Amino acid sequence: MSGERRPGIATESIHAGEIHDGSGAHIAPIYQTSTFTFSDMQAVAEWAEDPSEGYIYSRGGNPGRAALAAKLAALEGHGRDPDVAEPLAEIFSSGMAAIAAALMGTAKAGNHIITQQVLYGSADHLISEVLPQYGITNSRIPGLDPDLLEEELQQRPNASVVYLETPANPTLRVIDIAATARLAHEHGARLVVDNTFATPVLQRPLQLGADVVVHSTTKYINGHGTIIGGAVVSTDRDLMETEVASLIRFTGGVPSPLDCWLTNLGLKTLPLRMARHCASATAIASFLDEHDAIAATHYPGLAHHPQHQLARAQMSDFGAMLAFDLGTYEAATEFLDRLELCTLAVSLGNLDTLIEHPASMTHRVVPPEERAASGITDGLIRLSVGLEDPEDIIADLARALG
Repeated sequence: MSGERRPGIATESIHAGEIHDGSGAHIAPIYQTSTFTFSDMQAVAEWAEDPSEGYIYSRGGNPGRAALAAKLAALEGHGRDPDVAEPLAEIFSSGMAAIAAALMGTAKAGNHIITQQVLYGSADHLISEVLPQYGITNSRIPGLDPDLLEEELQQRPNASVVYLETPANPTLRVIDIAATARLAHEHGARLVVDNTFATPVLQRPLQLGADVVVHSTTKYINGHGTIIGGAVVSTDRDLMETEVASLIRFTGGVPSPLDCWLTNLGLKTLPLRMARHCASATAIASFLDEHDAIAATHYPGLAHHPQHQLARAQMSDFGAMLAFDLGTYEAATEFLDRLELCTLAVSLGNLDTLIEHPASMTHRVVPPEERAASGITDGLIRLSVGLEDPEDIIADLARALG
């Protein structure tokens, strides 16, 4: 867009990265092809001179994937200081492929990863069980407490990455991105932030000092439960063009053209959807917080949440994820079996409300003693608030609580 005024984030969501290929199509086509053709050998020579200017094979690049990457990079960089480099993004076939690429791009054999105690179950398994097989060690700090992190960084001169989720999955603990970035950088480490729960609409870690942002685009970014996908975003051009681009090309974790097209469509309504998600979540968290059957409600928007003020400072709203504790596995099971509107399922960020039992579902792969240390009790329930009328969600929860 022309002029000095920068477009708003809703405008960027709709227009950034869009393909206008001269066909007159209002919505860009799906480039559903494995291979791209050359008109002659001169075209081959020109491509070889600058591969970024063309496409040869969809594992290496596809127009729809490039368009989605440009849109997501624009959103993560929205409102950035003009003196700061523009972010670049790469789109993956899953959130875990993106996390793996971000960590393998910033940590090599002999390096160390420092992360928080509670993590998404598959990310936990990757860091704890898979990467150590390739010489990448790790350690955990509850909430990445600054004093403990400083001490750990001093004791781990080989630490190349600090990795965090905020808000954390599923406990909704909030971590100070800016403070963590400062500590990491003082000790020569990079900060990688999983921004899946907040999305770039609510939180932009690159502006708070993070080096790399990862997403499961399966969730709010697509928003409709139709694809599996992931993304890595960074202002570090060398990291993105050498390490991350190489990892997606040579490990093959690429999304399909259709998945990129669907994700691009979903991303266009992200600001609108997040506003409704957050408003409903606030109302539902207040209802749960006052219910006698619930031992504890975890939502950053509640004034008693331990990091409520931090969430206010680094997020523009509090998100649509919340958790609450019914005390025992038996109580949780009885409650979940009584629900009618809320859907019992893993994942999150769909149009409809999804609810799950972390200890037996998303975090089942985490050893019980580690779940307990992370605050994932047998009575903990995680709720992804959808776009239904909030009164109907509350009615369903009230009926199930009995």
